[in-house]
Amino acid sequence: MPINRPTKSINEISFSVLDLASIVQGGTPRQSFQHSIDLAQLTEKLGFKRYWLAEHHNMPGIASSATSVVIGHVAAHTSTIRVGSGGIMLPNHSPLVIAEQFGTLEAMFPGRIDLGLGRAPGTDQRTAHALRGANYTNGDDFPEQLELLQGYFQGSEAVKAIPGEGANIPIWLLGSSGFSARLSAQLGMPFAFASHFSPENTIPALELYYDNFQPSEEYKEPYAMVAVNVIAADTDEEAEFLATSIKQSFLNMMRNTPSQLQPPVNNLDELMTPYEKAVLEKQLSSTIIGSPITVKTKLQSFLDETKADEIMVSTMVYDHNARLHSHKLVGGTWVGH
Repeated sequence: MPINRPTKSINEISFSVLDLASIVQGGTPRQSFQHSIDLAQLTEKLGFKRYWLAEHHNMPGIASSATSVVIGHVAAHTSTIRVGSGGIMLPNHSPLVIAEQFGTLEAMFPGRIDLGLGRAPGTDQRTAHALRGANYTNGDDFPEQLELLQGYFQGSEAVKAIPGEGANIPIWLLGSSGFSARLSAQLGMPFAFASHFSPENTIPALELYYDNFQPSEEYKEPYAMVAVNVIAADTDEEAEFLATSIKQSFLNMMRNTPSQLQPPVNNLDELMTPYEKAVLEKQLSSTIIGSPITVKTKLQSFLDETKADEIMVSTMVYDHNARLHSHKLVGGTWVGH
């Protein structure tokens, strides 16, 4: 059954950016952060709404583990685009610390900070234990942690978050399954879904969110953003070539051998078994790759299916200039927005 919401045009919705601060083969975190600044400044000019960074740990190809610090760096080098987390993995942290960190960011960059929260570790179990120590949980207490975090922002806790108390920071719940979809619906919060790595769960999770949404003071209607991999180039063939880098990353993750972002290759089939290819295609089934016309058509189809209010673009491309160009082409699909 199709989702029962009005169909929108890609010219009617907002577009945003998800940045994993990729470290390319032979590159350094310093280079990754400069590339993030370049991309944030470009997408700000193009009219993208938000620029979010993701928390991951123990991954050779991702530099945004200290997510709050990188958010501050990006916000300091931009002026209008909203900057936030996609997301902070709350079970890895004390809610008080996150309230203080984001209260500090909001004080520095008022009206521009978003706090997206997830409950997964953003890493492997061994690293999760290293992060959480004696306070290790599997995320089951996420609703209680969220309530405590909101209490710090509202000033209703005995311990005060300074900065943080009274800060007006939009909180989003992020998910790749139904848990956060249902929770954000119950609490009347905006919801962001990770279709860029969990495409099979996209429609079921969005249906849960739309169907169970309870209006809140901030949101009278559901507001859903969906993250999707988008790689655009001047031709379909060039885009497919560039996309072999992200495919290699997912392939290495499947093999439990995470790596830096690899250069594109001419024949990816030579590097994987038929079984690996089938799994890879399934995991990246929502990924949009192609020329501007192809991307525009596929983005509209994706929007028709998800009925999202906002699309967040994730573009893992090895060559920095090609990555910038991809965002220019994506921005061009909704010029006039």
